[in-house]
Amino acid sequence: MKQSAYKLVFLLLSLSFAAAAQHPANNYQKLSLDQGWLFHMGDIAFPVIKGHSESYMNAKAGNAPGPAAPGYDDRSWRKVTLPHDWSVETSFDQNENISQGYRMRGMGWYRRYFKLNTDDRGKHLELQFDGVATHCTVWINGTVVHRNWSGYTSFYIDITALAKYGDEINTVAVQVNAVDQEGWWYEGAGIYRHTWLVKHAPAHIITDGVYAHPVKNAQGSWDIPAEITLENSGKLPLTAGIEISVFDQRGQKITSGNTSAMIAPLDRSVANIALQVSHPGLWSPDNPVLYNVVTLVKLDGITTDSLVTSCGFRTLRFTADSGFYLNEKRLKIKGVCNHQDAAGVGVAVPGSIWEFRLRKLKEMGVNAYRCAHNPPSAEFLDACDRLGIMVMDENRNFNSSPEYISQLRWMVRRDRNHPSIILWSVFNEEPMQGTEIGYEMVRRLSAEVKKLDTSRPVTAAMNGGLFAPVNVSQAVDVVGFNYQQGSYDQFHREHPTLSLTSSEDVSGLMQRGVYITDKARHTLDSYDTQAPGWGATHRVSWKAIAERPYLAGCFVWTGFDYRGEPTPYNWPTAGSNFGIMDACGFPKTAFYIHQAQWVNDKPVLHIEPHWNWPAAMIGKPIHVMAESNAETVKLVLNGKVVSEQKVDRYEMNSWEVPYYPGILEAIGSRGGKEVSHFKVETTGEPVSIRLTTDRADIQGDGWDAIPVTVQAIDRSGRPVPTANLPIEFELTGPGDIIGLGNGDPNSHEPDKGSKRSLYNGLAQVILQSRANADRTLVLTASSPGLRPARVTIGVRPKASVAFVSVTQPDMVLDDWRISPVSKTKPDANQQIAANDMNSWAPVKPGQLQTLTDGSFVIYRTTFTPYTEQQEKGCQLVLKKLTGKAEVYLDSKRLFYKNTGAGADITISVPAIKGERTISVLIESEAGERVGLGGVVSVR
Repeated sequence: MKQSAYKLVFLLLSLSFAAAAQHPANNYQKLSLDQGWLFHMGDIAFPVIKGHSESYMNAKAGNAPGPAAPGYDDRSWRKVTLPHDWSVETSFDQNENISQGYRMRGMGWYRRYFKLNTDDRGKHLELQFDGVATHCTVWINGTVVHRNWSGYTSFYIDITALAKYGDEINTVAVQVNAVDQEGWWYEGAGIYRHTWLVKHAPAHIITDGVYAHPVKNAQGSWDIPAEITLENSGKLPLTAGIEISVFDQRGQKITSGNTSAMIAPLDRSVANIALQVSHPGLWSPDNPVLYNVVTLVKLDGITTDSLVTSCGFRTLRFTADSGFYLNEKRLKIKGVCNHQDAAGVGVAVPGSIWEFRLRKLKEMGVNAYRCAHNPPSAEFLDACDRLGIMVMDENRNFNSSPEYISQLRWMVRRDRNHPSIILWSVFNEEPMQGTEIGYEMVRRLSAEVKKLDTSRPVTAAMNGGLFAPVNVSQAVDVVGFNYQQGSYDQFHREHPTLSLTSSEDVSGLMQRGVYITDKARHTLDSYDTQAPGWGATHRVSWKAIAERPYLAGCFVWTGFDYRGEPTPYNWPTAGSNFGIMDACGFPKTAFYIHQAQWVNDKPVLHIEPHWNWPAAMIGKPIHVMAESNAETVKLVLNGKVVSEQKVDRYEMNSWEVPYYPGILEAIGSRGGKEVSHFKVETTGEPVSIRLTTDRADIQGDGWDAIPVTVQAIDRSGRPVPTANLPIEFELTGPGDIIGLGNGDPNSHEPDKGSKRSLYNGLAQVILQSRANADRTLVLTASSPGLRPARVTIGVRPKASVAFVSVTQPDMVLDDWRISPVSKTKPDANQQIAANDMNSWAPVKPGQLQTLTDGSFVIYRTTFTPYTEQQEKGCQLVLKKLTGKAEVYLDSKRLFYKNTGAGADITISVPAIKGERTISVLIESEAGERVGLGGVVSVR
C-alpha cells in the first residue's frame, strides 16, 4: 500500500505540473532553504549604542547591528542542516527544567546567505519557516521582518521589497528564544522544521490560498466549493484566469472549472469555483482514497502560477446518542495523543520517521490521532491522509486576542483541506474552562474557525468545569473529556443533546520489558497495573469507552513515550512512562492490550513476560498475561497445559506460573480451532548482534530516514530480551547517523554520536541519506565479546528536493554615504559632524552617478574586518569602479586610478584591529557617469 501510494503521488504531481511546466512564464518555485545554515548556541549581545550618528542609523531600515547585520563575522559558527534541534544535542542536567526533560534550551542564532538571479527581479518572493522553537525574530538584509510568538505556527515573510539580485548577497538572520516555553513537555530548541524560498509570478496564489474540501450536498451528490485567494505584487492591475481540475488516483481528470478575477496592485482577490463530482471513492481509515486538485493561474492564456492540493471525499458527524459516524457508518474512535519528539532526533523529526510511527499505530489498531497540544508539521498531516488516520488538530495558545486569533486562523487555513482532520480543538485543560471568561473566549475562537471551515466540529479538551452554570461545553460542537470517567453518565443525563468524546484518558504507567516495580531504581512493571491519581489503566479506560455508545471514542495518553514529564519519578528519570510504545516505537504490553481490543480482522496473541529469569526464581510464581482477540487462550509450559481460559478482551487473561526454564506457549482458538500461537522461551547468553531495518532501502534524496533495530542474540539466533550491553556503530556510504535511542526513560546516554546501550534487549539507530546519494549504506554494530553485525541498505536514486544554493560570502560593503558634489578637489578625509544626517546622502553601490555642478564626489563607509582579517590582513575589492579615483583607508591613500573607464580593483589591506574607514574620491569628466558601479567586498 505504501509503495503504491508513493508512486501515485509522484504520478499525480507529474501530471498536474505538466501543463504549467511547458510555459516558461510559470514562475512558481518552492526551493528548500534547509542546507547551509550557520549556527551559534547562546545569545550574542547587540552592541551598546551611545553616539548620535550610531543612534540615528540604528533606527533606520537595513541597519540592524551585531549578529543581525549582514556583515557580521560568523565564520566560526557551526554549519548545520535543518531541521535542527539543539536541545537534544545537549547533556542531561539536573538543574534544568524537569518538564523539558532536563535539557538546556536557552538562546541561539542562525544565519543563511543566498543569491537571486537577476531574472528573479519582479517576482513575488517569500521566505517560509515551518516551525521555530520557541519564539524568534527574523532579519533579512539587516531589516527586521518578523517576530513569531509560537513554536508551532509556521510563518511566511514577503521579502520582495528587500531582496537583492545578481552579485549582491541576501542575508537571513534568526534569533531564537528557547528560554520562553509554551508547553509543559519537551519542546526542543531551534529551527526544527523545514525552511523554504518560494518564488511566484506577481499574480499568484497566496500560501495556503486554495480551499478545496469536498462536501456532500442535500441531494446526495458531491461538490467542491473551491475558494482561491490571489495576490498581485506587481505595479499594474491584472485580470487573471483561474482553472481548477480534479484528478483521481489514476491521474485521470474527472472534473474542472474556470473563472477570472481582477487583482489591484499590492492587493488580494478571492475567486470561487463550484465543481461537481459524481460517485467518488470515499476516504476512510481502511481505504484512504485521495484526489488531487490542480489550480492554474493564467495571464493571456499563459500559466503563470500553479498549486497542487490533496483532498478526500468523506462525511462525518457526531451524534449525542450513538457517537461518531464516518461516511454514514458508525465508527468508534480508537485514538492516541502524542507530542512531537522522537528518539534520537528530538523535535527535528524527518517525515519518514513520522510515517514509521504512524504505521506502528495502525498496526496496533489506532484509527485516530490527537496532536497534543499544538498543530503538527505539514508532513505529518500528509502521512495521516495517505495512511488513513483521523486527526484532532489542536490549537496551542488559548487566547482570543488578535495575535493568537491569527495563530488559530493560520492552523485552519493551512490544514482545512486534509481529509484526515475530523475535529478542531481550541484548547487543552484551561483553568478558565468553567467560567464565563472561558466560555466567551471559546465562543470567539469557535466563530473564527467557522469563518474558515464549517465542515468539521469544534471541540475543547476539558478536565473540569463541566457542571458550572456557564462553561466551555456550551460553546463547542463536541464536548471533550480529559480524565472525567466518573462524569460521563451524569453529564450525558443532564445534557442529552450534546455530542461527547473522550479527548484524553488513561495515563497508564509502564516501562518496556520491566516486570517488577522498584521505586528505588525508578522502574515500573508492564502489567498495566499502575496509573496516576487522575488516570486509569488501559483496560479500565477502554471498557468505560466501549460500553457507552454515546461516547464517540477515546484518545489514549499517549501513543509513545516522550521527553519530560517523568511521572511518577523525577531525576534521574528524564522521560515519560505514559507511552503505549517507548520513544523508539518499541511496543510495551499496552500495545498488545489495545491490539487485542481494537483489531478484529486478524488474529492477535501475545504473552508477557519474557522467560529469562535467574536461577533463584526457579519454582517461584511468575505473573503471566496473555493479550488476545480469540475466544479462548490456552497456556502451555514445556509441553504441559497450565490451563485454558475464555478470553476477556477488556481485562485480558492472567496466570501465576511457577518458573522453570524452557518454552512458555499460548494458543488462541476460535470455534474450537487454533487461530493464533505465540511463545517465549529461555535463551542462552548473547553471542552476537542483529540489525534489522524497517525497510530494505532508503531514498537518496537527503531527506529520507530509516530506523534500524538493534538486538543481541544467542547461539540459536534468538533475541535475548534481558541484554543491556553497550553497542558501537559505524556507518559508511552517503548517509549519516542522525539519532540513537533505546526507550529507557532513565538513560542519560547521548542521543547523538555512535554509541548506545541496549535496554532490555533493544536499541535503535536512525540513518538518513545524503542529497543525491548513489550507493549503498553499510551499518556495522559491535560490542565487546560479541560477534559484530553488518547490514547493507540499498539506496533508491531520487533527486534531492530543489534547494537554494549555499553561498559562502565575503564581507559586502553596501552601506555608503556620498558627499555633495564639488567643483574643486575636496579633502577626501574631511570629517562629517556626528549630527549631520543631511549633507551626505545614503547611497548603495551598483548605480553610477552623473555629477552636476561639479566634478568631484566622495564615497565613504566604515567596516570592521572579520577576526581573521584583522590578524592577517585582507583585500578590498571594488567592482566596476568608474571614473578617476583615489582610495583611502583610514586617511591613508592606498590606490590611485587615472582612467575613467570602469574597472575591477583589488587593494591589499594591512592587518589592524578595530573599525576601518574607506573613502573613495571620484573625479568625473563632463557628462561622464561615475561611481561604485558594482559590489564592494572585503576578502
